[in-house]
Amino acid sequence: MPKSDGGTPQRDSPRLLAGGNPQIPKGDGDAPVQAYIDAMPGWKSDVGRQLDELIEHAVPHVVKAVRWNQPMYGVEGQGFFVSFRCFTTYIKLTFFAGAELDPVPPVDFKDLNEKAFHIHEADDLDEQQLTSWFEQAAAIPGWTP
Repeated sequence: MPKSDGGTPQRDSPRLLAGGNPQIPKGDGDAPVQAYIDAMPGWKSDVGRQLDELIEHAVPHVVKAVRWNQPMYGVEGQGFFVSFRCFTTYIKLTFFAGAELDPVPPVDFKDLNEKAFHIHEADDLDEQQLTSWFEQAAAIPGWTP
C-alpha cells in the first residue's frame, strides 16, 4: 500500500503497476475511468483527461469502463473501439479495429486488426486526427469481451 510523506498508509491511492500503469478495479461507467485518469502519473494524467474529453466530444453516447487496468470506450451493442494505458515513457492508445481506420495508426499488434498510437510527453496532440480516428472507430463494430 502506498505511503504518504508521514509514513501513514494511503488507502485511496491506486497501486502503480510496471511502467506506471494504475491498478484500478474492473468497473463500468465514468467513475472508474476518472479514477484511472486521476491516478495516471505525472504528465500522463493531463493527457488522459484530454483523450477522455476528445472521445466524449467525438462520440456523445460513448460507453465507458475499466477492464484489465485500462479505460475502455465503446458503443452500446457494438463493443469497445478504443482503450489506453500507461507505459514508462508513453501512453498507448489502442484501436481494436485500427486496420480499418484512415489513415491507419502506425503501431502494429500480433492481431493484425488492432493498431495503436503512442503519445510521449513532448508530443503535441493532433486533436483533429484523434477525433477523426475516434469517430471512425466508433462506427465500426468493436471488441466485445
